[in-house]
Order: sequence, then structure tokens, then C-alpha cells
Amino acid sequence: MSVLFTPELTVCGIEELPNQRARSVTHVLSLLDPELPDLDVFHSYGEHHRTTLRFHDIIDAAQGRVMPQPEHVEAILKFGSEFQAQRDAQASSHLLVHCHMGVSRSTAAMLSLMAQANPGESAEDLFVRLVAIRPQAWPNSQMIGFADEQLGRKGDLKTALARHYARQIKARPEFVEWMTSLGRQAELGMASLD
Repeated sequence: MSVLFTPELTVCGIEELPNQRARSVTHVLSLLDPELPDLDVFHSYGEHHRTTLRFHDIIDAAQGRVMPQPEHVEAILKFGSEFQAQRDAQASSHLLVHCHMGVSRSTAAMLSLMAQANPGESAEDLFVRLVAIRPQAWPNSQMIGFADEQLGRKGDLKTALARHYARQIKARPEFVEWMTSLGRQAELGMASLD
């Protein structure tokens, strides 16, 4: 009888990447600011497949900043399709998604990838699993909106995101000040809709 492996899923920030190198990472999705140089840390990882996308973690247009676009989420979902197609269910695999802090872009990408791989799973359950992977998750609302549309979820990811924000604010009240300082008031407003 063969054993089927579920992929290990990790979300982290740049500063945490050195701690991940011994964990047999097979696939990496890097979400970086456009002006940030390439990261040398991956030279110390074992053999892995890596895709890098470059855009800022913002939800409103700002001069000199690259907004998340539908094409970025398309590229994330393409990465997910390739991961699923290449993955050997009989062997272990470890998917690592990171951004600068491991809070917003990377958690939005991971949620999108989980929704893609599990189309029948409820959005609420996906967010519960996301928090188990990364407790401080505050997914970028623009990215979740694009994923919702591209995956044909008919608004359930966006609705669940609002409830997720409300739970995060209750669990981590410091997020209110943090997100306000980052210009993310619209996301804080979404949370109050719950």
C-alpha cells in the first residue's frame, strides 16, 4: 500500500528564510518589492523550483509603487497549477511562500493557492487553515479579490476575508494601528462589516 503525502505549506518573511533552508523546501514563491535585489539565501537551499513576482504590498494606487494586478494573481495560480502537476503524491513536497514580512502578500498568495487546490472547501475553512499556517495573516484584499474572481468563487473569499479581518483585530488589536499606519483603512473598514 502506497502512502500519499500532503504537501507541507509554509509562509514566512525574508528574515525567516535562513531558518527554512534545512526543511527540504521543494517549491518557493517569492513576492518581493520591485526595487529589492535578488535574495542570496536561496543559494543555500537544496534543489527547488522558485518563481519570483515583484509588486508592492499596497491596496491603493501610489506614485512610484506597483499595485497588485490581476496578472500577478494569474501568475500565482499558474505557479499553483505547475506545482500540482509536478508534485508526486508518493513523495514529500514543501511549498514555501514568502514576502517581506510574511503577513500580507504571501498569505494572500497562500490562501489563493489553497483555494485553487481545494475548490470544494469553504472559504471559512480555508482561512482557518491559513491562520494555522501563519497566525498573523492579514491577506492583501486586492489580491484576494482577484483570486476570488479568477477562481470563480463568486465573492465567498472576499466575504470570508472580512470576517477574517474582524477575528484578527479581536485577537491582535495592534493590527488596527499597524494597518492604519500602512494606509490600509479600507481593510479595517471591511472588518467592521462583520
